[in-house]
Amino acid sequence: MTGSETTGKGKRWPSERKTSVDRLTGLEVTQLTDYKAHSHHLYFTENGWYDRERRLLFVSDRGNSTNLYSMDVESGEITQLTDYEKNNALDACLLPDGSAAFVKLGSRLIRLDLSTLEERVVYEAPAGYHLGNASSTSDSRHVLTCVQEDLSHRIRLDLGNGYVGHRELMEAAPHSMIVRIDADSGKAEKVYEANKFITHINASTTEPWLMTFCHEGPWHLVDHRIWGLDLRTGEAWRIRERLETGEKVGHEFFYPDGTTIGYHGFRADGTNFFGSIRYDNTGMEETEFGFDTWHGYADGLGQAVVDGKGAVKSLSLWRKQNGKYEGPRMLCELRCSFHSQKVHAHPRFDERGKRLLFTSDKNGYANLYLIDIPERFEELPIFRP
Repeated sequence: MTGSETTGKGKRWPSERKTSVDRLTGLEVTQLTDYKAHSHHLYFTENGWYDRERRLLFVSDRGNSTNLYSMDVESGEITQLTDYEKNNALDACLLPDGSAAFVKLGSRLIRLDLSTLEERVVYEAPAGYHLGNASSTSDSRHVLTCVQEDLSHRIRLDLGNGYVGHRELMEAAPHSMIVRIDADSGKAEKVYEANKFITHINASTTEPWLMTFCHEGPWHLVDHRIWGLDLRTGEAWRIRERLETGEKVGHEFFYPDGTTIGYHGFRADGTNFFGSIRYDNTGMEETEFGFDTWHGYADGLGQAVVDGKGAVKSLSLWRKQNGKYEGPRMLCELRCSFHSQKVHAHPRFDERGKRLLFTSDKNGYANLYLIDIPERFEELPIFRP
C-alpha cells in the first residue's frame, strides 16, 4: 500500500505482517506493520491489547496524518478508528474493560467507542494549559490526566523531538493539575495541583484509588521523580527516594499486581539498573547491568527487558531464577534510532509474559514487531554489545 491511498474511519487495511529469522538469536520475529510512514504501539505504560488480546491498538501516520488503528493480531487485518486530518500527534489509553479508548488530540480528550467508533469529547484543557497523557482506573470508571501551564511563549519547547526545553520548563515550575474524569459522563474534578512540571500519569492496574505521577525534568536535577497519589484523600508522597546524590530514577510503571512499581535508572557513577518497589516504599529490589539503556520493563512474572542505547542494538532479557534475575541474554536485534518519541522502542510484554511487543525504525520507518519469548531462557545467547 502507498501513502496516496485514501484513509478514513472504519477503513479496512489488509495484513502487512511478515516474519523473519533474527540474525542474532535465530528466533522468529513478526513484523506487524509495513507502511512507508511511522507506526508505533501505545506508550509502554499503557496496555493496547483488548478483546482477550486478539486485538491491538496502535498509532500510524499513514495518509500523512496521525490516527488510531486496531489490528486483528491473528489475521493481521487493520481497522482505522479515527480520521483526523493534518494531525501530527496522538496519544491514547484503553479502558480495562476494552469498551473504549480515550484519545488525546491537542487540548481535547475524546472517548472513542471501540464497537461503534462513535467519538465524544469528554474533557478539554483550560485555556493557557497543555493536556498531558491519560490513564484509566482499574474499574474502568474514570480516566486520569494532567494539565500543565503553557509557557511556550517564553520557553522554546520541542519535548517530543529531543526534549528541547526540558530543563528550562522544569526550572520554570509551571502550574500543573491532575484531573479525574468520569469515563461516561465526562464530569471532571481536580484531585491535585502544584507548581511543578507534572507528567507521566499512571493509574494502578488493580486499585482504583491509587496512581503515580512524576515531577518531570532531567532525572538527576529534578527535586524528586516518582510520586504516589491517594485519590481518596489527595495525599501525595515520594516513592523510591534517591540513594545517593546524582542518582537518576524514572520511567516508572505499575506491575500487574497494581501495587508494585517498576522503574530503571543510573547510579551516580553511571551504572545502569532496573528495579521495583511497592507503593508504600517497601520490598525494593534492584538489578544492575553494565550498559546504557533508554527503557526497562518487567512483566511481574519474573522477566525483565531493556532496549539498550548507543552501541547496544539488541533487546536484552532477564529471567528470575531462585529469587534472582539471571542475564542479560539477547532476545533479538533492535536497531532503533530513538530520534523522536514515534521511534522509541518501548518494549512491553503481553499479559502472560509470552510475547514481547516493540517498535523499531531499523528499515527507516517505525513499525510494530512481536516476538515469542522462548521457554528455555538458557538457550538464548549471552548478551554482547
